[in-house]
Amino acid sequence: MRVYLGLDVGSVSTNIAVLTNEGTVLDTLYIRTQGKPVEAVQKGLNRIREAHQPLEVLGVGTTGSGRELIGIVVGADSIKNEITAHAVAALYIVPQVQTVLEIGGQDSKMIIMRDGIVTDFAMNTVCAAGTGSFLDQQAARLNVPIEEFGDIALQSRSPVRIAGRCAVFAESDMIHKQQAGHCLPDILNGLCQALVRNYLNNLGKGKQLQGPILFQGGVAANKGMHRSFEEALGQKVIVPPYFNVMGAVGAALLAQEAVSKSQKRSLFRGFEVADFSYNPSSFECSGCANLCEIVKIQMNGQAIGCWGDRCGKWSSTVTVA
Repeated sequence: MRVYLGLDVGSVSTNIAVLTNEGTVLDTLYIRTQGKPVEAVQKGLNRIREAHQPLEVLGVGTTGSGRELIGIVVGADSIKNEITAHAVAALYIVPQVQTVLEIGGQDSKMIIMRDGIVTDFAMNTVCAAGTGSFLDQQAARLNVPIEEFGDIALQSRSPVRIAGRCAVFAESDMIHKQQAGHCLPDILNGLCQALVRNYLNNLGKGKQLQGPILFQGGVAANKGMHRSFEEALGQKVIVPPYFNVMGAVGAALLAQEAVSKSQKRSLFRGFEVADFSYNPSSFECSGCANLCEIVKIQMNGQAIGCWGDRCGKWSSTVTVA
């Protein structure tokens, strides 16, 4: 079967999407990165290889914070940022989409689109209060399985108001509400509403949030967050299929476009990359006042790529086999 692979490598999760040549999503994987992006990708590729044999990979795309590293490791045909990947996937699922709400483990994004074109976007990479990792942390503190968080929040009848401008203040406020005797569903629902307020205040200022609105990212699995967004916006919010791997779906679609334009064979190294050993290292280039930190990756002891330089001195000198 002829397919395209999309790899979304983030700090919390590594997501893989397999699209057929006709654009159908054949398979998806959600893997915890755990600080080891290369190993996470190797594990994912190995699972795909074992589950779907044989596969002819026509193209590979990478996105996420680890896109440069993994792009070199696997031999990517397309390396794009998360905004582009999520926008492309959203348009593919709902062509009329005008607003994309995306909340991941370590950051959150808002994308505004009109007539299929990204006209504005914003990212929150500073405060943890608007991210999935904060929900994970509070769920663990309350001894609530994160998978049950949303269902419990939906049981709320009188949500408490929790300060959501800061993760530290939000946690202190939650503890105060517990000590005051408020029940768990009301506290969890209040936390969802606080995170939604934080998100809309930080990323939505001055923006017209018109429908259709899509809610993407791993946090979209939380039914409490979904309801809180609909209540705050006063309109329907769509959680699309493959909501937790939309970045990977977009990366695969971008790879398909890149290979189609180039009319060349894919740079993909093959599923054998799951069996190779890799060793990343870094050094400071003293060639100019920029003092760029250059990252070099070796595969089976051989240098296969560098990145991090502004001038291209190093990234253009290593031949990628």
